Amino acid sequence: MGGSMLLHRLPLRVVLLLCSLVALFSVVTADVVQTTKPGCVNRCGNLTFAYPFGMNDAGDDCYFKEESKSFLIFCNDSTDPPTPRMYSKDSNFRVLDISMESHEISVTVFVAKDCYNSSGTSLYNNDPHFSLPIFPISSAKNKFIAVGCNTYATFSGSTYVTGCLSSCHSVLDVINGSCSGIGCCETSIPRDAYRYNISVTSYNNHLGISEFNPCGYAFVAQDGFFSFSTDNLRGPPFDMVPLVVDWLIPNQTCDDAQKNTTTYMCRENSNCTDAENGNGYQCHCLKGFQGNPYLQNGCQDINECVISQPCVEICTNLPGTYNCSCPKGSRGDGKKDGNGCTPTKRFRSMDIVLGVSISFLLVLLGVSWLYWGLRERKISRRREKFFLENGGRLMLQKILSEREGSIESARIFTDEELKKATDHYHESRILGQGGHGTVYRGILADNTVVAIKKAKIFDRSQVEEFINELIILSQINHRNVVKLIGCCFETEVPLLVYKFVTNGTLSDHIHKCGHESTLSWRARLRIAGETAGALLYLHSCASAQILHRDIKSTNILLDENYTAQVADFGASRLVPLDGTQLTMLVQGTLGYLDPEYLCSSQLTEKSDVYSFGVVLAELLTGLRALSFERAENERNLSLYFASAIKGERLFEIINPMVLNEGNPEEITEVAMLANQCLTVKGEDRPTMREVAMELEVLRAMDRHPWLNRSGDLEEAEHLLGERSSECDGILRSNASGSDDSISNQVAFEIESRR
Repeated sequence: MGGSMLLHRLPLRVVLLLCSLVALFSVVTADVVQTTKPGCVNRCGNLTFAYPFGMNDAGDDCYFKEESKSFLIFCNDSTDPPTPRMYSKDSNFRVLDISMESHEISVTVFVAKDCYNSSGTSLYNNDPHFSLPIFPISSAKNKFIAVGCNTYATFSGSTYVTGCLSSCHSVLDVINGSCSGIGCCETSIPRDAYRYNISVTSYNNHLGISEFNPCGYAFVAQDGFFSFSTDNLRGPPFDMVPLVVDWLIPNQTCDDAQKNTTTYMCRENSNCTDAENGNGYQCHCLKGFQGNPYLQNGCQDINECVISQPCVEICTNLPGTYNCSCPKGSRGDGKKDGNGCTPTKRFRSMDIVLGVSISFLLVLLGVSWLYWGLRERKISRRREKFFLENGGRLMLQKILSEREGSIESARIFTDEELKKATDHYHESRILGQGGHGTVYRGILADNTVVAIKKAKIFDRSQVEEFINELIILSQINHRNVVKLIGCCFETEVPLLVYKFVTNGTLSDHIHKCGHESTLSWRARLRIAGETAGALLYLHSCASAQILHRDIKSTNILLDENYTAQVADFGASRLVPLDGTQLTMLVQGTLGYLDPEYLCSSQLTEKSDVYSFGVVLAELLTGLRALSFERAENERNLSLYFASAIKGERLFEIINPMVLNEGNPEEITEVAMLANQCLTVKGEDRPTMREVAMELEVLRAMDRHPWLNRSGDLEEAEHLLGERSSECDGILRSNASGSDDSISNQVAFEIESRR
């Protein structure tokens, strides 16, 4: 009675506010109650969790049971506060957090370390590994990070290998907060990764830098956890780091799971989605409901009328939604953003209704016409803005000034042309995706099949350099270099259009199961010669020397006739006309990197020779340049190949098909040439001209067996073509029959996939 009297004395607004708070509290309380099964514990130390996770203290029904028991939480009560772990009370998998909304688990993992003293003697090295039975490592929430001034680290699993290289010569080189390769490097994590091994190594035993950087280390950690600084070079400030994994109901898609209602985990008022990372599905409450979708009655209706008060007049809560209405005798939508509820008024005559309707239609048509006109004008101005910002005017001026030459210029495409060619960049047209963009298969109006690269990001400070690369590439006319057809400047980032190469990469045909037999020994020798000829052209026959900088079997494409096409000039550099060496941050691919360039950062044409030597070794052995599945002394192909030749075991590692088809003397000649290319000191390696000449002579001897190696070399060279200039002779394989041409600079990037 007293309580009733008290409510009557309070203002109406206060009473309504109290009622809303009580209702909101009841909704939240219901949600908390519905997170676990009755009688089950949902807390260990500072961790609160919900079903399907649970502990077995109150019975096995408290968690979702499957073979690996990944949903079972073990609570170690010997610590204060108690520590939650996975798989056992003493495991290294300490659980930091479990999210029901994002389906993520945060656990701790070890850091890999590699330490040396001032004399270069190893003091400590550990290569930690990580494995979960059914939960994949989150590719979106983690990064692989390596720290050190003399360090390269790899992150490998059963189906992938990735990593990064970190170097510096002084603490002054390091930039706090930057992890771009100077003292610190980072890379992303692949999807569907359930386990990994980390290997961290020094390529110079930290000699000369141990005073401020005695250790290199690497780890996988939650994105944003680590911010690099110079203090981190003295050693890792932690032994363990947080890692995020995605959790799911394993081994079934939604379609398969819904066929068995007894094992299907998504309860009423919830929906099922296939996991984006890993093999399984996840459950979510429907819109308008909240709670635990894995429990019976776990998803409870949200009373929007109480929580958000969306209506001005009458609000009626409905399952999963609500309805706003007006009292009788009123009209309106009743919502806060509407006109509210007002008394209904009748029109005096149908003439007024008809007049208003016609006026409304005329106004609507006028506004629509004005809107589309302004929209088209805005699109046109936007395209013109992008065209100018991306250097289109500069490109056109240079092309027009060079039209009088004999070389075909790059074509300028419109945005509409490329949209039509790729069916508006439809997913079915994707050839490959990489860190810098996506490559689409396009069909132009004249039925020409092309590869169109659409970049993800673009640094506008590099516009002039980008345009210069396009102009140079538009003038290359070598049959063994992938041809740039044109570009488009009307989009936010420029698009590149390349000739479509149909037969995949050399790596596919050497290493993929079922493809090895497609390349005979003669074809391999021809591909090696064509690649060497293309590199000789870049090194010696252009108006300015070009260093490719990333020669590898995946950057050599094969057309329908298995003719080699050198691609991916994204890392290429131009050598100054005065012959000055280039000093720059080391960039390339592990397994193909010139060790002299790796240690000195001095880039020369002999760096390409070394990388080509690795490709020759691949063609001879059929082995990958770098593989952590081989024994430790065989992981690096260049070292393994040189060791086999030194130990007179060459024919033990040669591919069986090559041995069956090739002449032993001819195979030995190519192997010795590859070994010379792989010499550690650059000055002891042959030039690209010597390499190309040697391979062309071997091919000529195969075509004309009466030639004698010990005879006059001039007779063999005569068969290759009489030299009329420095760049004639073995380079007369130009598709057009004319001299290859290039001017100024070159560097371009292409990504492709079969």
